[in-house]
Formats: sequence, structure tokens, C-alpha cells
Amino acid sequence: MLDTNGLPRGSPARGDGSHWCPVSSLPIPTRVVLLAGPSGSGKSSLAAVTGLPVLRLDDFYKEGDDPSLPVVDGSSDIDWDSPRSWDADAAVAAIVELCRTGRTEVPVYDLATSSRVDRERLDIERTPLFVAEGIFAAEIVTRCRELDVLADALCLRGRPSTTFRRRLARDLREGRKSVPFLLRRGWRLMRAERAIVARQTALGAHPCARNEALSRLTTAAANDHRTPTPH
Repeated sequence: MLDTNGLPRGSPARGDGSHWCPVSSLPIPTRVVLLAGPSGSGKSSLAAVTGLPVLRLDDFYKEGDDPSLPVVDGSSDIDWDSPRSWDADAAVAAIVELCRTGRTEVPVYDLATSSRVDRERLDIERTPLFVAEGIFAAEIVTRCRELDVLADALCLRGRPSTTFRRRLARDLREGRKSVPFLLRRGWRLMRAERAIVARQTALGAHPCARNEALSRLTTAAANDHRTPTPH
């Protein structure tokens, strides 16, 4: 039977929030797929073809004058491949805010000058799934799982020689660093690639080639009919 407000008798009246759970206890409607992998493994290009919103985790690098930046052993080169060169706390905060509100403000990072040159608003509306890609994505798998925002975690892997060529061509084209630095870094990363994949796998990212990664992303997206299907 309905009361005079058109509601079932005994139900709370409109505007009475006393029966609602606190906002912090509400289920988070959006989840993230963390896409990790060695530099040059194809993370950005894969994320771009999914049709899903993308958060660039490499924009959370520390700036070049940060005293906490690590250096490569036996060298004066900054070790941009160390997780200590990256602001994990800020990256996790941005992911959580996207999951809870559908929008956040993110830095715009210039790799050539090792500096944050701007900030921009990323708005994914109420999309139930988005991709956060970057070489340190695996570092935050456990935190995202504990915060109940993780849909999946992937680590792209391939032939180290192919990754080396792809990475060097991209970095030279974009003028990311000096040629000697890029060659030193590229050679070091090629020799360390299998260890990098092993570490990211141990951190909770599923190692896979591009086709399997795309298949898992397609499956995750298909779990909610509101999410654009990767193509």
C-alpha cells in the first residue's frame, strides 16, 4: 500500500538521508586495468586502441631537480627506470579519484626537460573501466587491489631486441634525451628486460603478449555493457 507521497508505507520519505550508507562505504563503480611492461613494449599503442579512457602514469615522474632521484650505479645518469624516480602516491590518488568521481587533475610531464610543464583535467565521466599505463604500473597493483579499484593488471612482454629497436626509434623521434644517454639506457634495458618482466610479474601483473592483453581488456570491458568494446 502506498502512502500520500506515493511511496510504500514505512519507506523513508524523499530527502531523508538517514537510511543511506556513508559515501565512503558505497561501492566504487569504476575499476582500473593497470598496464605495465618494459619501456618500449607497446603499452601506449595498445591502450590507444582499446577505446577506453587512458591515464598516463609516466606523467607522474618526479622532476629533474628532485633530490630524491636515484642514479645508475657507476654513472652520473639519473635512473629513470627506477620506481624511486616516480611519484606512486600521486598516481594512486589520481586513480582512486577517477574511480570515485570520474575526474581528476593530472600533471603534464615533458620527458625531454624532465619537468612538469602543466596540469590538465582528465574526465572519464562514469565509464566503468579505464586503463592506467606506464612502466611502473605494476608497482601499485597491491595498493589498487587493497583499495578495491583493480579490474586487472597486465605486463606486456616480447623480444628484448624488438623492444630495444622500438624504444630507441620512439625516443629519438620524440627527442626525449640525448642520443648517448638513449643508447646507454637502451643497451642496459635490453639486457635487463627479462628481469624487469619477472619483477613486474612478481608484483602481481599477468605477463602476456599484445594479443592476449587485448583479449583480457576486451573481456573486462564486456563485463559491463556501458563500457566501449575494444576494437
